[in-house]
Amino acid sequence: MGSAAEARGRGSSGALVQSVDRAVTVLELLARNGEAGITEIAGELGVHKSTASRLVSVLEARGLVEQLGERGKYAIGFGIVRLAGAATERMDLPRLGRPFCESLAADLGETVNIAIRDNDVAINISQARGTAAVTAHNWVGQRTPLHATSSGKVLLAHAPHDDQDKLLVRPLERYTTRTVTNAGQLRKDFELIVRDGYATSYEELELGLNAAAVAVYNHEGDVIAALSASGPSYRFSRKRMRDVVGAMRVAAKELSSQLGFLS
Repeated sequence: MGSAAEARGRGSSGALVQSVDRAVTVLELLARNGEAGITEIAGELGVHKSTASRLVSVLEARGLVEQLGERGKYAIGFGIVRLAGAATERMDLPRLGRPFCESLAADLGETVNIAIRDNDVAINISQARGTAAVTAHNWVGQRTPLHATSSGKVLLAHAPHDDQDKLLVRPLERYTTRTVTNAGQLRKDFELIVRDGYATSYEELELGLNAAAVAVYNHEGDVIAALSASGPSYRFSRKRMRDVVGAMRVAAKELSSQLGFLS
């Protein structure tokens, strides 16, 4: 036979599970109906209005529900967007980004990639090739240097200064004669990238290959990925780059909104 303490523990655990179940029921009700008052919520839960009010107050304090006007009905709060955005960011970025890569590649005729930062490198997680792409190189899964690629520079420019310092204190590899390896120059470039909203790479990783990249934001306004387009330098000229960046910004803004970013 269990002790009185064990019985109280089981009772406390059961009450906690019941509270969680009721909280989820409230969120499902609001998601289904758009809004609801305390009386309606209490009826859905089968509890007294005072119990429903206390439960809703806790959810409101966490930003999961919000009151629509003084003593009004309740609706889903932006805290739910934050939680949903976190799940989307973790699981769905390659899936969500794929259509944007394909559409942009078709419009530009060039190769389009999405890359994320993994410590001191960028990793490409999605790619689409346009009809004018001259090579069949698959960049998905490839680790590329942050300082010598347009995607990498976008990701590093928006990284915390401590992360920038860790990379820039080390000798940087020179991939071509155009690769920027001077830490001071890179810091100035990062300021321009943040100001202008895009980065470029003119034959810095490979001779004959130019690229541009723009930032992709998550639900909290953090840069979590870079959307890039690359092509041969004879076609991907500095003059054409301006038009390319404009199209990429539109695509990146829409992708960011699907990740919960409210611009």
